Amino acid sequence: MKYGHGIWFLIGAAALAAAPAATAKESAPAPTAAGATSSDSAKAAPRTVLFIGNSFTQGAHSAARNWRAGSVTDLNNAGYGGVPALFKLFAEQAGLDYRVSLETQGGKTLGFHYDERRQLFDRSWDIVVLQELSVLDRARPGDPANYLRDVARLSALFKARNPAVDIRLASTWTRADQTYKSGGHWYGKPVTAMADDLRAAADRARSANPSVAGIVPVGQAWSRAMADGVADPNPYDGIGYGQLDLWAYDHYHASVAGYYLSALVTFGAITGVDPTTLGPKEKGADELGLSDAQAAALQRVARDTLANG
Repeated sequence: MKYGHGIWFLIGAAALAAAPAATAKESAPAPTAAGATSSDSAKAAPRTVLFIGNSFTQGAHSAARNWRAGSVTDLNNAGYGGVPALFKLFAEQAGLDYRVSLETQGGKTLGFHYDERRQLFDRSWDIVVLQELSVLDRARPGDPANYLRDVARLSALFKARNPAVDIRLASTWTRADQTYKSGGHWYGKPVTAMADDLRAAADRARSANPSVAGIVPVGQAWSRAMADGVADPNPYDGIGYGQLDLWAYDHYHASVAGYYLSALVTFGAITGVDPTTLGPKEKGADELGLSDAQAAALQRVARDTLANG
């Protein structure tokens, strides 16, 4: 804008002084593509993301657990990085601005977080990712009743704080120990069965709660990685040459590769950005010890999983 002399100069100066206050009241739309560089995007406040979950979100039993913990806000001050820190780094490399927080407790359900921890996160968030106990109900493995109840309670809480909140349900992976060891709830069933059951429960919770925007299909990505030969489906009989073991040493939690794949799917689901655009030289993969070829293969699996729902 050009300003004249005298009174016009004074009017222009007053308008400029008032502009920041007006701008601060506006809420910019979410970025729609990686690498957005418009002045509006540059000035907009970062979108807030909250991860609620347990050890599967923390990155337990892997080098990802405390990795880059300083890049995210742990509401419990426990020093975890995990999947949220990977998501944060992916977003940065894609040119997206997110302020990432997590509230986690190993071995706990979503009901625990609502009953015992909600004072930590009962405020407005742009995006919330909810991750349930791996077997849904410890006393009744596979029973989704409490999961459905707790998704509803948490969704109502977040919706009350921000009617536009984007809530996602993380549907996690098959546990090898529950599949291949006698006594496991999914013993003797195909390696994909547990992940399929968890996805069915997440789909039910989404259908029952209009506030839930979608599912993060982590378990389906693991199943695809095995079907495509990227990952070995049974760690108890050795790992095939050139294949990744997605599980940690307990065949329960994830390895670095498993958490990396989980974070890729989460990143793609939330941002809409193709995970393969991160490329084989992606920083997180290198820092955590994955090769370029392994990073690229896991990115392809994430992309293909998201493309097929």
